[in-house]
Amino acid sequence: MAEESRAPAGRAGADGHSRRSFLTCLVAAPTLALVTRAGADALAPQPAHAVVPSLPAIADLVDLGDLFILAGAPTSALLALVVEEEGTIRFRLPREEVGQGLTTAVAMLVAEELDAPLESVRVELDDARPELLFNQLTGSSNSIRSLYGPVRQCAATARARLVAAAAARWNLPAASLTTANGSVSAPDGRTAGYGSLATAAAVPGLPVPGATPKPAGRHSLVGTPTSRIDARAMVTGAQRYTLDLDVPGAKPCVVRRPPSLGGTVRSVANRAAVQAMPGVLHVVTIPSGVAVVAETFGQALDAKAALQVDWGPGPADQLSDEQIRARLRAATPPPLVPPLLTPYVDAEFDFAFVSHAPMETNSAVADVRDDRAEIWSGLKSPIVARQTIAAELGLPLDKVTVHVVQAGGSFGRRLFFDASLEAARVSRACRRPVKLMWTRVDDTRHGRMRPATHHRIRATHLLGEVLSFEHRVAAAETDFRHGLGEILTATAASLPPGLGNATLAQTLFLTTVKSPYHFGLTTQALTEVPTGIPTGSWRSVYSANTRGAEEIMVDELAAATGKDPYRFRRTFLKTDAQRAVLDKVATEGQWGRALPAGCAQGIAFHEEYKSRTACLVEIDTRDPAHVRVTRAVIAVDVGLPVNPRGLEAQMTGGLTDAISTTLRAGLHLDKGLPLEGSYSQFHWARQRDTPQDVRVFVLPATGGEPGGAGELGVPAAVGAIANAWARATGAKPRSFPLSFDVDFTPYPR
Repeated sequence: MAEESRAPAGRAGADGHSRRSFLTCLVAAPTLALVTRAGADALAPQPAHAVVPSLPAIADLVDLGDLFILAGAPTSALLALVVEEEGTIRFRLPREEVGQGLTTAVAMLVAEELDAPLESVRVELDDARPELLFNQLTGSSNSIRSLYGPVRQCAATARARLVAAAAARWNLPAASLTTANGSVSAPDGRTAGYGSLATAAAVPGLPVPGATPKPAGRHSLVGTPTSRIDARAMVTGAQRYTLDLDVPGAKPCVVRRPPSLGGTVRSVANRAAVQAMPGVLHVVTIPSGVAVVAETFGQALDAKAALQVDWGPGPADQLSDEQIRARLRAATPPPLVPPLLTPYVDAEFDFAFVSHAPMETNSAVADVRDDRAEIWSGLKSPIVARQTIAAELGLPLDKVTVHVVQAGGSFGRRLFFDASLEAARVSRACRRPVKLMWTRVDDTRHGRMRPATHHRIRATHLLGEVLSFEHRVAAAETDFRHGLGEILTATAASLPPGLGNATLAQTLFLTTVKSPYHFGLTTQALTEVPTGIPTGSWRSVYSANTRGAEEIMVDELAAATGKDPYRFRRTFLKTDAQRAVLDKVATEGQWGRALPAGCAQGIAFHEEYKSRTACLVEIDTRDPAHVRVTRAVIAVDVGLPVNPRGLEAQMTGGLTDAISTTLRAGLHLDKGLPLEGSYSQFHWARQRDTPQDVRVFVLPATGGEPGGAGELGVPAAVGAIANAWARATGAKPRSFPLSFDVDFTPYPR
């Protein structure tokens, strides 16, 4: 692989090659089919510039995405690409598409390296493949980071074999041939389409010269704003999601769930009567509730509502918001640095539980037989799902097939496979295929939540310099039993000294959360509090709350030292790359421009997963009942942007998430159950709540490889919105969401 295509100058190995090495294998097939293996990159801290310098954080040295890449390296072979005789190029993607645009970005990489039209590339989601071990989990902004090199190498190898097949056919040197638009061309004008060469290219004994992906300077498609390859299917209703699948004999299924989280079924008083209702086929008790299978979803829902269930208690029945907040505050340790001889700023923040709220609710199709099982669902951790379902059913692993289906949103929710496991249990009990659907109320109330958190921050300063910055976080315990634990365990030996033995949550916190500023002695620490409440990673995991709170604190530090918030950040940021995105939003957003009373600007910065962003917003608080973000300017630097249009969408989505959770969207926990049960109650931002003027600036490529983007957009936007609100109202934001009244009548339990 060419050095210049992989790393900035000075980062190549001593032999002059990139630090990522590849092994390519030819798979026996009637047409060209390839599998590739990729190694892992070493890590190096960025240089820092001094104010009162801070030591590098663990996440500066090795982040969670690096650990994913290291764990997946031994199994990053088996990226399968097939060129068919009619010229279609099929790539099997061992990740999940949940709306983030991953299939489009991967198709662009394949088309780029093969010199093929993008429309000829088909990206299909791979089934669960346990041989991939840690290489099929979608999360932590890692998919493009981990796939960028291997996908390009796989496609480049396919191109080399196609060229070699043409060279053998025409008895010409391979070096004299060129490729373009899905064809190989000879100097004399002869051409051969890839499809016509596919069979010959698959011959194992074919002599093939070395395959090297293109350097970034030769990219014609990668880096170009490109529309999603599935956009038309989504807007026309042609895109097939889990419940659209036509699995023979599969009948609709819904579950009556307990009146508190984790409650159990003691008995069903009217099982026979419900079983006799029109269309009802089965009434089945499972650990999470009582399932009804019927001829139609309407009949299943009617029967579910008619059930009379005696419920046992759940583990969080005595918990409501006040008890949770009190527990978290009590668990938050005090700062270590006493404010004795220097000025200081103290602040405490509370963030509520939040639903993932994807547009497509939890769903799965299952067909369980005595000797085998087949599952269809939107899954971000399909290997663990397959292993768990096989163990639950008592079947050998090779008798369970799990198909990954494109999903309508996730934000971390589909790391868990609750619906698949429920569907498998119901299918086994009633001995027929079932289509299991969580209702919207189920998904909002009984789905996993972003944990509530409490934050205590102290910063000391003197003569305009920040001497210390301490952040203590207490969070309701996050459940990571979806494969992430195994990944971190597998890479523990690669972690910095002392971190390998840390708890799973501490490891994830320390490899994702870091301060981008030179704030002297800087520490960030997490305490988790068990609650019995079902939780899960939510977009940006710990960073949305932790870095959001820190960016509010940065504004308050700026005020305490008499500095402008933008200039203050610029002074203390560590690198020129960080300052570049901050400067971009300040310039394009006209930082400091005059606004009416009750309106104000806010600015914030965030860096994570080798990428960085800044956000500037304008807010209108003149109607306290309808506070609105009216304008947003975002700058983002991901090193090498594969699809700038997709990156713009990611950042806009992060802004919407931040508007929602900062201003109005949260879950009220009441005696072990959220009060919110639908979008009408869980106040996610509507179109009227989002600014009409949003500009996203994708900075030109600054590195040899792409950084992560999926988590990147939320934390800076949280900070910018809160800071704008503080400047507009003169109040200090401390509890989120800022407007959190129960302005609805909850659904019955």
